[in-house]
Amino acid sequence: MTADSDLVRLVQGGQTSAYEELVRRWSARILAVCHARVRSAHTAEEMAQEAMLRGLRAISSLNDPAKFGPWLCGIAVRVCLDWLKCGQARQVSLEALGDGHAESWLAQSGEAPDEVAAKHDDERRLLAEVAGLPESYREVILMYYYEDVTYADVAQVLGVSAATVNARLTKARAMLRERLSGLQR
Repeated sequence: MTADSDLVRLVQGGQTSAYEELVRRWSARILAVCHARVRSAHTAEEMAQEAMLRGLRAISSLNDPAKFGPWLCGIAVRVCLDWLKCGQARQVSLEALGDGHAESWLAQSGEAPDEVAAKHDDERRLLAEVAGLPESYREVILMYYYEDVTYADVAQVLGVSAATVNARLTKARAMLRERLSGLQR
């Protein structure tokens, strides 16, 4: 497998088709970074696409090709901040992320309608609570679970240590447990 830094050098050398592989490798992480910032799956997808496009346009300015991932994540953060600052942001709850197709879930799962509805409600509650976490915790939760990557991968993208990622995930999970147990009472 070709290293990211080698692909970056190819793109910088004029082989823009090499950027496709970088997009494949980093799109889920960039999407998670954007989702953590804008709290809307649809908007996060738009922001991630914009970040990827800006990354391609600015790749010649990347001095250290080995730092492509954190550099691209920084672009994604700036894209989201630009979007939030220019007033385009509207609060969209994570509850709106559900596809609302319980009937199709029912047909596929063979479960009773009340079981499907209960699972859907649980999922919406969890997503709403994740949306309510402070940004640093929301960010690690979304990155870690969007991609099923290691602490080291998340740490590299965020520019923190793996121990910091571990601490944030532990705290975020505890906060979610506390919030969700409070809802069940």
